[in-house]
Amino acid sequence: MKMSVVSKEYQELNKEIFALQEGWKSMLAPEAVQVKIESNTIVLGIPMVSFMSFDLNIPLYLQWIEELQTLLVKNQENLAGKMGSVNEVMNEEITLRWFEEAISVNQPYFASFASENGIDEWIPQFLAETALRPYLQLAAEKAQPYITAKKAGSGCPVCGEPARFAQLEEEGKKVVHCPRCLAHWNEKRLTCSHCGNENHETINFITIEGDATGQIQVCDECHGYTKVIDSRQFIAKQSPALLDLNTLHLDFVAQENEYSPVGEKKLAN
Repeated sequence: MKMSVVSKEYQELNKEIFALQEGWKSMLAPEAVQVKIESNTIVLGIPMVSFMSFDLNIPLYLQWIEELQTLLVKNQENLAGKMGSVNEVMNEEITLRWFEEAISVNQPYFASFASENGIDEWIPQFLAETALRPYLQLAAEKAQPYITAKKAGSGCPVCGEPARFAQLEEEGKKVVHCPRCLAHWNEKRLTCSHCGNENHETINFITIEGDATGQIQVCDECHGYTKVIDSRQFIAKQSPALLDLNTLHLDFVAQENEYSPVGEKKLAN
C-alpha cells in the first residue's frame, strides 16, 4: 500500500504555509493573547480559547491573508481571479468576523459567506483558519502550563480540535498533539481520547502493511479513532501539523472501517 496519499506538490505547498505561519507568529507581541483561564476549565471540557482574549491586529491579519493568497496563486495560477474576488469584499468588519468565526470553526458561516459573494466554498474558511493559527499557537504556548488533565470527549483543551493524533515519544509515552494549535498532553496508552474508555477488550489497533511507524487506535465503545505515530523511529523530528498531513492515509483507513475522528458516544454529565 502506498503510505502517503498526499502528493509531493501538496506536501511542499504545506511546508511553505507552515513556514509562513512560523514567520507570522514571530510578529505577534506576547500581549496579543491574554490568558483568563478558570481553574475548572479543563474539568468542564470547555476549550481554553473561550477564556482568552485576542488583540487582533487587523492590518497584520489582512497582510497574512494576502501573503497566503500570493503563495496559493504561485502554486496554482488559475486561483488568481478567485482570490481577487475575496479582496474585493474584505474590510475591517468582515476581517474581524472571519477571525472570530474561524476560532469557533463556524463552517456554516463561511459556506454562506462564500455563496453570497460568489467565491469557491473552501476559500474563505481556509484563508481565515490559516491566518488564525499563529494566534492559536501563541494561545497554546500560554495555556500549556495549565494542561494537567483533560476531559474525555472535549477535544484539544486549548482550541477544541478533535483529538485524533498522538505520538509515542520517549520511553513509549503516548502524547496527544493538536495539529491546529500545537498544544499537547499525556494520555494512557490504552485510553480512548474521545470517550475515556480504558477497557482493553474494546480498544483495538489497526496496522497498515508496510507502515512501521503508524497505527490506528480504535474504540468500539464510541467508534472513535486516534492515529498513533511512533516518532522514536524518526531520524529528524517533524512538526505535528506535517505528520498529521503525511499520515492522512490512516484517516482514510479508519473512516473506511466506520470509525470517526470525534467519536459518537454521548458522555454522561
